[in-house]
Amino acid sequence: MEKKNGYTQDGTVDLHGRPVLAAKTGRWRACAFLVGSLLFSDRNEQLGEALGMILLTLAVWLKTVRPNCEKGEICNKAAPSEIAFFFSALYMIAIGAGGTKPNISTFGADQFDEFEGEEKKLKVSFFNWWIFSSFTGALMATTGLVFVQENLGWGIGYAIPTAGLIFSLIIFYVGTPKYRHKVCRKSGIPAREMVRVWVAAFANCRRELPEDPKELNEMEPRHYLIAGKRRLTHTSAFRFLDKAALKSGDRLLVNPCTVTQVEETKLVLGMAIIWLTTLIPCTVFAQVNTLFVKQGTSLNRSLGDGFRIPAASLGSFVTISLLLSTPIYDRYFVPFMRRRTGCPRGITLLQRIGLGFASHIPVTAVAYSVELHRMRVIKTHHITSPNAVIPMSILWLLPQYVLLGVGDVFNGIGLLEFFYDQSPEDMKSLGTTFFTSGIGVGNFLNSFLVTVVDELTKRRSKGRGKSWIGNNLNDSHLDYYYAFLLGLTALNFAAFVWLAARYDYKQEEAMPDEGKMESRGGDESSVAVGGAAL
Repeated sequence: MEKKNGYTQDGTVDLHGRPVLAAKTGRWRACAFLVGSLLFSDRNEQLGEALGMILLTLAVWLKTVRPNCEKGEICNKAAPSEIAFFFSALYMIAIGAGGTKPNISTFGADQFDEFEGEEKKLKVSFFNWWIFSSFTGALMATTGLVFVQENLGWGIGYAIPTAGLIFSLIIFYVGTPKYRHKVCRKSGIPAREMVRVWVAAFANCRRELPEDPKELNEMEPRHYLIAGKRRLTHTSAFRFLDKAALKSGDRLLVNPCTVTQVEETKLVLGMAIIWLTTLIPCTVFAQVNTLFVKQGTSLNRSLGDGFRIPAASLGSFVTISLLLSTPIYDRYFVPFMRRRTGCPRGITLLQRIGLGFASHIPVTAVAYSVELHRMRVIKTHHITSPNAVIPMSILWLLPQYVLLGVGDVFNGIGLLEFFYDQSPEDMKSLGTTFFTSGIGVGNFLNSFLVTVVDELTKRRSKGRGKSWIGNNLNDSHLDYYYAFLLGLTALNFAAFVWLAARYDYKQEEAMPDEGKMESRGGDESSVAVGGAAL
């Protein structure tokens, strides 16, 4: 479809609601400002909201809002007003994060016109380089910023990301003339329309569906052309919801929904089911900052010349391996697979996620094997003290960190792109909400599992053996817990493969002058693995 007067084809506008020229806006020229702001804001893990960071910095700098400390070591108990000031800053940052994280990557992806062939090809690589930039900022935080905080003080350590965050806001606003904005449609509130689909489906539960889906209620293509969106094609998934689109009849209780509205509801339901399978992988990833670190503190961290590597710093290798793997994936793996599969992305979105989930099986297996070796060393040297340094290098833990980073190129980036791509057109931020909420719930689930397993194994171990996760890791059975995670990971992967094989990708009908129907996600339904279309 040819550009009309040089304007974008997807109906995007500038900040004032005027149509934008495709040649002067969007694409990577606009994303450059977003990525630039991301690099600096990610020094504070994209926490958003500059005012919260300023308050947090003041909470460290100003003596009037922090406890007094004698000789910089022993500090008095914080007063209620000091605690209130500190937590106000944290909650303000959290509120800012809630507004930023679900929308910033969506806004970046919206800079590419789905109706223009060349831009659609460029969009395939967007999430790879978006996460690459995000992790680059995170690496700066976990290396340089941690060094500053430990050696120059927490005040300077907080002042630097605060200044970086303010600078990122400046970069973001400088790029305003280059940004494209999606038009807010007046077709109703998406969530309300989905509720109406469920209500209509239940109201028509006793009515029979027609054999031909074309008999269901739907608007003419011209209606969607005028609205600037695409009509969705009927799929066979969740057929019960099709009853919401039954046309008028003797027993009609509610106004019929359209097939597109029904399909949008199906998409959200399908994504929610896939989201459930992300919780175990997110739980495994949470070990980077919990049990992996606890393992590391018990090992020999000396690397020669009196230098001791902090146990938490090994987490940087997750970032480093992801940064090294992402360009290889985007520049070599994707073109290689594209020539063999015909899929624009090389492999389908769910295949990519599946490979990431599969990588967590060797991660937990390696963690289990390393812990077995650590316990053998403990037994050989008759170590029982919780503070004893085990004569085993901390670098034994390196493979599990590297495997997590490589796997996240498939898993983490794939999930972000999948949820964005499969979201209904008017609910794109919902996709990134699925992604970020999965990480949050995974961290919560990790804490829950550790607490429950610790409590249960303590009760069973009284007088008969060791608990799995105790305060004294040298007298525990962490290997059993890793074996437990290995089993959960394998079962979760099997469940994901079963669900992915039955997932129907979003299929949009092309605009009248495009001449063909498209399957969003890069013709995923035509690519099979192991006989199942993933």
